[in-house]
Amino acid sequence: MASLSPIKSIPVRSISLPSRSHPNSLKIEAQLTKLRAWESSTNPLSADTIQMSLTKLVELFNCIQELIHSPLTQQAFHHQHLSQVEEALEGSVALLDVLSRVRDLFLTMKEHVQELQSVIRRRGARDSSMGSNVHAYISFRKKTKKEIAKSIRILKRMEINVNGSYRLGRDVDNHLSYVIEVIREARAITISISRSLLLFLSMPEMKTNSGGWSIISKLMLSGLLASDRSTQKIFNEVENVDIALCSIQGQIRKNDAKVDVQEVQRRFETLDACINCFDAKLDRMFRCLIQNRMSLLNLVSP
Repeated sequence: MASLSPIKSIPVRSISLPSRSHPNSLKIEAQLTKLRAWESSTNPLSADTIQMSLTKLVELFNCIQELIHSPLTQQAFHHQHLSQVEEALEGSVALLDVLSRVRDLFLTMKEHVQELQSVIRRRGARDSSMGSNVHAYISFRKKTKKEIAKSIRILKRMEINVNGSYRLGRDVDNHLSYVIEVIREARAITISISRSLLLFLSMPEMKTNSGGWSIISKLMLSGLLASDRSTQKIFNEVENVDIALCSIQGQIRKNDAKVDVQEVQRRFETLDACINCFDAKLDRMFRCLIQNRMSLLNLVSP
């Protein structure tokens, strides 16, 4: 499996504004500055920071759309620059594929969570169907590790390609050079944010051994399953549900009736709301990437 180590941000270039800069250039530079600040954040894997980065990324791609459609860009493009634009097009396909996988993982997780919410609300945590639903969720989480590992490997290859992209020759129009550099940097930041999303869904606490969710079990023994909100701040929304379900699974096996149903429901609701927010932002991001790809295709079409 690919290593799910902390994020190693892709080095992004500081882009010099061309002398004949488009009015949107200043907006683009402002968005890039905000996204660079996100990359250096001390907690890039929190839901809030990732969601904010997606919002800023959508704003960046909207500015790039205007830049591509500007008469200045249309006039600067020539057929001999086709390879650079095609390179950007190729990268967009892989990014769309990864973001589609991420969105599918979130939506499948949402289905499991809603089913668990329904069962615990109607029948309680010790009902036999609750046990089967918890097992289904745990099985899903284990399967996600493979999907996440595959997507991270794809992102790693894309990262290498972005870092190894060749520079444009001196004969290339200054404005067109700026446009292509902006697209490359936007792609690098999108790769970094996509990796954050994947790591958010697969944290170290999910690692297992033959005996089950060993690390989560140790956290439970340390008292970190308590409803005290201050202790839960060290976990993200996915982890808090993982820990709750691990607790329920252990209590079902021991025939233990001590389950804080209200606390478990609160964690389900928090994760459900978090997934809804991610889904809405990913939908906008997906649309922006498609629009950006279509604009580039129109640029190279005869």
